[in-house]
Amino acid sequence: MKILDQYIIKKFLGTFFFSILLIISLAIVIDLTDKLDAFIEKQIPLNEIIFDYYLNFIPYYTNLFLFLFIFISVVFFTSKMAGKSEIISIIGNGISFNRMLYPYFISAFVLAVFSYSLSNFIIPPANQVRLNFENTYIQGTYYNSDRNIHKQVSPGVYIYMENFNTLTNTGNKFSIEHFEGSVLKSKLMAQRVKWDSTINKWHVTQYYIRDILKDKEIIKNGKSIDTSLNITPIDFKRRDTDKSTMNFSELNSYIADKKLRGETNINTYLLERYQRTAFPFSTFILTLLGVSLSSRKSKGGTGIKIFIGLGISFVYIFLMRIAEQFSIKGGFPPLLAAWFPNFIFLIVAYFLYRIAPK
Repeated sequence: MKILDQYIIKKFLGTFFFSILLIISLAIVIDLTDKLDAFIEKQIPLNEIIFDYYLNFIPYYTNLFLFLFIFISVVFFTSKMAGKSEIISIIGNGISFNRMLYPYFISAFVLAVFSYSLSNFIIPPANQVRLNFENTYIQGTYYNSDRNIHKQVSPGVYIYMENFNTLTNTGNKFSIEHFEGSVLKSKLMAQRVKWDSTINKWHVTQYYIRDILKDKEIIKNGKSIDTSLNITPIDFKRRDTDKSTMNFSELNSYIADKKLRGETNINTYLLERYQRTAFPFSTFILTLLGVSLSSRKSKGGTGIKIFIGLGISFVYIFLMRIAEQFSIKGGFPPLLAAWFPNFIFLIVAYFLYRIAPK
């Protein structure tokens, strides 16, 4: 049995890494063609293009295509085994279908660990370098174009700015409101607020403070005052892609910090955390689905099974994107959104497993 296990593991991993190498090479060529003019125009050093950008481009896109090519690899080499009657010979020699799945799942486990390591420990620092390169040479400096910014910075404390300049770390038409329950207790309004990096505080100018007590109100005003808030300029400079630069512990800390502030718009980050577990687990589901789909010898041969496999893969991607949008914009629980495609495909995989030749 060890010979058979080694044969299947070698076929599985060999086909996967060969196919992922081809698609990453193709992705690099397409990306280079798209960005070549920018590289030449801005005279970017070759070592930065290779080591800062493309070297860190590889792990991100490897993980992005990983689950798709796991499925296609399983379908491809298992269909070839079925076409050569190798599956029939294996089962005909007293080896059960369940036992034949054993080396498949060993390979799936290796790739699941590989995907989990990429998502949580390798890709985040690589993305920091890659995105810094893009921000410097391709996309340019990030400007916060939001208007009428409302944020909850801690339980019961809300801030407002008409706009925020990420270059000067300055906001206009600024206010802070303190609530106890639903009752407003204090409000500060100012013409301008600026981050002072020397003391790590916000410097407020031309301010007006209204404190509301039980039986009276106290009004204060002045030219300038420093105040501490549980927010810094980096919170106004974050792009949606920044979540991909956080490793496992950083992402959890960031989510905990936002919860501590009482913020509710954290579904994007929760979804990212849950997907980093759901995607590696999908390797087992897609492996079972691929083996069950392609282990039967058919007239269509390998080509039709790969075509079906591609169709199923695109359905998986479609379900994943739909679930993401429902979670981010529709209030669908992030945990369910991350695992929803896996639940659906687990049912499909189980059905195909039940009818697979045994």
